[in-house]
Amino acid sequence: MRGSFEPERIGVNTLANSKSAEKRARQATARRARNVAQRSEVRTSIKHVVAAVGSGDKDTAAAALKQATPVIDAMARKGIIHKNKAARHKSRLAKQVKALAGS
Repeated sequence: MRGSFEPERIGVNTLANSKSAEKRARQATARRARNVAQRSEVRTSIKHVVAAVGSGDKDTAAAALKQATPVIDAMARKGIIHKNKAARHKSRLAKQVKALAGS
């Protein structure tokens, strides 16, 4: 099934023809699971800021941005997301929070 993620299937039904290829398949599965979880963490932190901005509470929005910024930076540093994408997210979120504080 396309788009679904089933980590246990790769270890069992792999097309690897050698021990080293089987190991690489297992490593790829573990890395993918970690990357998916970390990417989800970034998206969740961004959604918290957007929700806080939507509610109109500037203090909550500023606090959410303060928590989201290091998460976004860490994922960019680890290569989970591109550094330009991280900068774009931080910039747009900061702009929204600043506009909220100004109004």
